Amino acid sequence: MSVKALYPYSAEPKDLQANFNGMQLVYVYWRKHLMFCSPFAFLAAPDMPLGDFFEQVLGPAIAAHPDSAGLDFSRVEWQLDDQPFTPDLAASLKDSGIGHKSMLTLTTPGLEGIGGSAT
Repeated sequence: MSVKALYPYSAEPKDLQANFNGMQLVYVYWRKHLMFCSPFAFLAAPDMPLGDFFEQVLGPAIAAHPDSAGLDFSRVEWQLDDQPFTPDLAASLKDSGIGHKSMLTLTTPGLEGIGGSAT
Protein backbone atom coordinates (compact mmCIF):
# COMPACT_ATOMS: atom_id res chain seq x y z
CA MET A 1 0.00 0.00 0.00
CA SER A 2 1.42 3.32 -0.96
CA VAL A 3 1.68 6.18 1.50
CA LYS A 4 1.38 9.86 0.72
CA ALA A 5 3.12 11.64 3.57
CA LEU A 6 2.82 15.34 4.28
CA TYR A 7 6.33 15.42 5.73
CA PRO A 8 9.56 13.44 5.33
CA TYR A 9 8.62 9.92 6.13
CA SER A 10 10.83 6.99 6.92
CA ALA A 11 9.86 3.70 8.40
CA GLU A 12 11.43 0.31 8.34
CA PRO A 13 8.93 -2.45 7.66
CA LYS A 14 8.67 -4.94 10.48
CA ASP A 15 8.16 -7.85 8.11
CA LEU A 16 11.59 -7.79 6.48
CA GLN A 17 13.01 -11.26 5.92
CA ALA A 18 15.83 -10.39 8.31
CA ASN A 19 13.23 -10.41 11.10
CA PHE A 20 12.19 -14.02 10.47
CA ASN A 21 15.29 -15.81 11.81
CA GLY A 22 16.35 -17.23 8.45
CA MET A 23 12.85 -18.16 7.38
CA GLN A 24 10.64 -16.48 4.79
CA LEU A 25 6.98 -15.87 4.15
CA VAL A 26 5.34 -17.58 1.18
CA TYR A 27 1.80 -16.72 0.18
CA VAL A 28 -0.32 -19.30 -1.62
CA TYR A 29 -3.67 -18.68 -3.27
CA TRP A 30 -5.87 -21.49 -4.64
CA ARG A 31 -8.12 -20.05 -7.33
CA LYS A 32 -11.81 -20.95 -7.27
CA HIS A 33 -11.53 -22.25 -3.73
CA LEU A 34 -12.91 -19.43 -1.67
CA MET A 35 -13.55 -21.68 1.29
CA PHE A 36 -10.13 -20.20 2.01
CA CYS A 37 -11.08 -16.54 1.77
CA SER A 38 -7.57 -15.19 1.31
CA PRO A 39 -4.14 -16.50 0.42
CA PHE A 40 -2.37 -18.59 2.99
CA ALA A 41 0.77 -17.18 4.56
CA PHE A 42 3.33 -19.82 5.38
CA LEU A 43 6.62 -19.57 7.18
CA ALA A 44 9.20 -21.72 5.38
CA ALA A 45 12.94 -22.19 5.11
CA PRO A 46 14.35 -20.84 1.85
CA ASP A 47 16.30 -24.07 1.33
CA MET A 48 13.22 -26.29 1.70
CA PRO A 49 12.65 -28.34 -1.47
CA LEU A 50 9.53 -27.25 -3.27
CA GLY A 51 8.17 -30.80 -3.31
CA ASP A 52 8.47 -30.94 0.48
CA PHE A 53 6.75 -27.57 0.75
CA PHE A 54 3.81 -28.87 -1.27
CA GLU A 55 3.62 -32.17 0.59
CA GLN A 56 4.39 -31.11 4.16
CA VAL A 57 3.09 -27.55 4.30
CA LEU A 58 0.55 -26.78 1.60
CA GLY A 59 -1.13 -30.18 1.40
CA PRO A 60 -2.06 -30.36 5.10
CA ALA A 61 -3.20 -26.73 5.05
CA ILE A 62 -5.77 -27.34 2.32
CA ALA A 63 -6.73 -30.87 3.36
CA ALA A 64 -10.05 -29.68 4.81
CA HIS A 65 -11.34 -28.78 1.36
CA PRO A 66 -13.17 -31.62 -0.40
CA ASP A 67 -11.31 -30.90 -3.66
CA SER A 68 -7.96 -31.53 -2.00
CA ALA A 69 -8.55 -35.29 -2.28
CA GLY A 70 -8.43 -34.99 -6.07
CA LEU A 71 -5.54 -32.56 -6.17
CA ASP A 72 -2.49 -33.73 -8.09
CA PHE A 73 0.29 -31.16 -7.66
CA SER A 74 1.93 -32.34 -10.88
CA ARG A 75 -1.16 -31.22 -12.86
CA VAL A 76 -1.57 -27.81 -11.26
CA GLU A 77 -1.17 -24.66 -13.35
CA TRP A 78 1.14 -22.44 -11.34
CA GLN A 79 1.93 -18.78 -11.24
CA LEU A 80 4.68 -17.19 -9.20
CA ASP A 81 4.16 -13.50 -8.55
CA ASP A 82 1.61 -13.34 -11.41
CA GLN A 83 3.95 -14.99 -13.94
CA PRO A 84 3.64 -18.54 -15.32
CA PHE A 85 5.73 -20.91 -13.26
CA THR A 86 6.89 -24.48 -13.73
CA PRO A 87 7.98 -25.91 -10.39
CA ASP A 88 10.99 -28.15 -10.00
CA LEU A 89 10.01 -30.24 -7.02
CA ALA A 90 13.63 -31.01 -6.14
CA ALA A 91 14.74 -27.38 -6.19
CA SER A 92 14.61 -25.25 -3.08
CA LEU A 93 12.22 -22.37 -2.67
CA LYS A 94 15.13 -19.99 -3.09
CA ASP A 95 16.49 -21.73 -6.19
CA SER A 96 12.96 -21.73 -7.63
CA GLY A 97 12.87 -17.95 -7.38
CA ILE A 98 10.36 -17.99 -4.54
CA GLY A 99 11.44 -15.11 -2.39
CA HIS A 100 10.26 -13.58 0.82
CA LYS A 101 6.58 -12.69 0.46
CA SER A 102 6.28 -14.25 -3.01
CA MET A 103 2.82 -15.32 -4.09
CA LEU A 104 2.21 -18.76 -5.54
CA THR A 105 -1.13 -19.15 -7.26
CA LEU A 106 -2.50 -22.53 -8.18
CA THR A 107 -5.23 -23.23 -10.67
CA THR A 108 -6.62 -26.73 -10.75
CA PRO A 109 -8.55 -27.47 -13.94
CA GLY A 110 -11.42 -29.79 -13.16
CA LEU A 111 -11.47 -28.80 -9.51
CA GLU A 112 -13.79 -25.80 -9.34
CA GLY A 113 -14.64 -25.70 -5.66
CA ILE A 114 -17.53 -27.32 -3.81
CA GLY A 115 -20.12 -28.34 -6.39
CA GLY A 116 -18.41 -26.10 -8.95
CA SER A 117 -19.32 -23.01 -6.94
CA ALA A 118 -15.74 -21.72 -6.53
CA THR A 119 -15.97 -22.20 -2.78
